[in-house]
Order: sequence, then structure tokens, then C-alpha cells
Amino acid sequence: MKYYIIAGEASGDLHGSNLIKALLKKDENAQVRCWGGDLMEQAGGELAKHYKSMAFMGFLEVLKNIPAIFKNIRFCKEDIVKFNPDVIIFIDFSGFNLRIAKWAKAQNYKTNYYISPQVWASRASRIHKIKRDIDKMYVILPFEKKFYNKYNYQTEFVGHPLLDAIENTSFIDEYTLRSKNGLHATKPLIALLPGSRKQEVEKMLSIMLSVTADFSSYQFVIAGAPSLDSSFYESFLKQNEVGFVANQTYSLLKFSHAALVTSGTATLETALFKIPQVVCYKGNWISYQIAKRIITLDFISLVNLIMNKEVVKELIQSELNSKNLSLELGKIIEGEQRNQILSDYAELQKKMGGPGASKKAADLIVENV
Repeated sequence: MKYYIIAGEASGDLHGSNLIKALLKKDENAQVRCWGGDLMEQAGGELAKHYKSMAFMGFLEVLKNIPAIFKNIRFCKEDIVKFNPDVIIFIDFSGFNLRIAKWAKAQNYKTNYYISPQVWASRASRIHKIKRDIDKMYVILPFEKKFYNKYNYQTEFVGHPLLDAIENTSFIDEYTLRSKNGLHATKPLIALLPGSRKQEVEKMLSIMLSVTADFSSYQFVIAGAPSLDSSFYESFLKQNEVGFVANQTYSLLKFSHAALVTSGTATLETALFKIPQVVCYKGNWISYQIAKRIITLDFISLVNLIMNKEVVKELIQSELNSKNLSLELGKIIEGEQRNQILSDYAELQKKMGGPGASKKAADLIVENV
């Protein structure tokens, strides 16, 4: 069968790549065309568009790039018609994907969604569009199935694909990580995960680096995002005595003592590696004011949302400053708060549904086409 997959950012590329591998195992005649990145292409997908050309962050950034977005939408529709897939699989990236889904359903294509839009966070009215335009929804967070049930929409909980991604990772050993990247031989590592888009990295990394002098007995290390060239980070490295690793985030987390993490999927990844963290977020002021009025959640990190309590500290907007960040980092380096976080992480792991999300989703997709 022919599968058309649309992912629009680095996390979607990761999960899309594992889904493609699972589809190719399930369906030996599978042909996959995709919007994604290097990982999806390496997994066996024919790349139609790279996500790097679509990474617009925040309300203002989206507005400024509307012409490019509509051009991508037109191209996507034309490309789908040309490929003529048996099923279209959407991965997160809701602003773009729900537009394509509406058109695709009207054209009688089968529509599946893997990794739900965060309708539970804001604009719940989108559920009506999902019920109208999506034939099958495969959710990855334990509370999502219950949420959709309230709206009489049946979904399949397949577990979180991060468990697969971590399980399938080939880690380098700690000595190689340190020596290959010029890190201190013995100082405990503190990982800095500032995000994957230029706008957020520029905003977040400066704040994260402002606390390094307060913890001189630790080696701070920036995790370079696969969506950004290593040269992008050079200006930050010149001004600070910090380490840098490119495309080795999981190995870095595996051997870290603590982490400062920009809100997003990385907060859950860090928790699954059992690394105490402080969650950081500071957006464009106007974008933040808009988001604050439409987002209905008590927390922004997936860790706290899944556990339905504050497991990790979230420093948001004006609360994210050097003083607060230094204080909260100090609390998780050692002591009672660190021990409590590690205890809560163990409970989080139990809620995640176990490994095999990619295989479960692939099996269901093939069976339902």
C-alpha cells in the first residue's frame, strides 16, 4: 500500500521515522512518501518537503510567513494527488495538518492521525473538525483517550513513541561523550536543552547560560538540535565556558546529573532518563499574552500534565530569570526535592503504557485501511 505521512518538526521526524520502520515491517509492499526530515528519509520514506522549511514559531512568526505557509499547503495537495496514497497519516503539526485533513476527507482519502493535536490544551472546538475529518486517531498520552471520550470520539491509546526511540538508541559511553566533545573529565554534567527552533534557542539559551557561574563545580553542556547547524551555536560558546554536543542529546541525558529544559517534548524525554530538571519557557510578549488567554491548562510540561501535579518546577515568562533559575537548579542538584522528583518519575514511567507504540500504531493503520 501507499502511505503519505506529514510531520512538521524535529519530534515528528523522530516519531515518523519509527512509524515508517514499523510500517515497512508490517507491509512488505509499502511505499512511503513524507513531509519530515532526515530520520524519516533514512527510515525509508521518500521526502517531499523537509520540516526545516516550515519551522515557524509563535503567532507573530506564523503571520509573517503566511505566504510561505499557503504555498506549502498548495504543494502538499498537489503532491498527494500525484502520489495517490491509500492512507494519509498526520503527525501532530495541527495548524497545517488539520487544513490538509479537511481537504483530504472531501477528496475521499483515508485519514489517520498519529500523535494528536493538543486540543486538550486549547481550542477544544477543534475536536469537531477532527471528528469530521479524521477516520482514525491514535493517541500517545494516557489522559487523551479519556478526554476524547467526553466528546464521543473513539481513539486508540498506543503508548508513547519516546519509549521506542529511547530503547532503539545506540548510546556512546560516557568517556567517549566527554573526550570526543572536549568536556571536563570528571565534573558532573548539567544538560541544557534550549529547544529546536532558532527563535526559541536564541531566547532561552542566554538565560540558561546566565547561571553557569553559580555552579562552577559542574560542566554545563548545550544539546545541539538536529534542526540547527552547529555553527549557529558558536556565538554562545565563545561567550561562555560550556560544552556542546550535536545530535547526541540522548547520550548526554543518560550521563547528566540535572537539566534545564525548554518546555516541549524534551521535558518528557528528560524525565524518562530520570534526570531532575527545571522547565523553562519565555516567548514573544504578544504571543504569550494570546496563548495565556486560550490555553486552559494548569501546567505546560508533559511531565506535570501526565502526573496531574507539579513534579518539576516550571519557570514561565517573567518568572524565568537568572535568580529564580539558579535557585531552582540548586534545589534539584541534591537534597529532598531531587529525591521526590526521582520518585515521581518512577510513577510516570508506569503511566506511559510501555514500549511498542510505533508497532501498535502501524499494525492498526494497516489493518484499518
